[in-house]
Amino acid sequence: MWFYVESLERSLAFYRDLLGMSEIRATGSTFCAAALTSGRTHHELLLIEVGSLPGPTAGPRRGFYHAGFCIGQDTQALRDARDELIDAGVTIKGACDHGITQSLYLLDPDGNEIEIYVDDPNVDWRTDPTTIVAPIRPLDL
Repeated sequence: MWFYVESLERSLAFYRDLLGMSEIRATGSTFCAAALTSGRTHHELLLIEVGSLPGPTAGPRRGFYHAGFCIGQDTQALRDARDELIDAGVTIKGACDHGITQSLYLLDPDGNEIEIYVDDPNVDWRTDPTTIVAPIRPLDL
């Protein structure tokens, strides 16, 4: 996934420093960009600095909705992330128990909606795919 961002350093502070993704930056690039990974693939996110171009609009619309990142193995990892984000001044927009995952929703510095989540180790979606579309419940962390 690629995001155009106003400030690469500000976005790196969010994705790398707050969300804990690892930065992979190529030298000799002709534009200001950085790739980030959680360690599962070579890169899951590419940030490209474009300055003060218009940002995303609010509310439902066609196109990009949100990006989701698995941040740990248990609910305590989600609690810890919530506390760190709040301490950094990030507003948590929502919290949901999807059955298969427990999730927090927030905005990155450019207004892109981000879901951070942990999987429920007791739910096996491979043997029961209906768990993927289970009813959403409020999450109480």
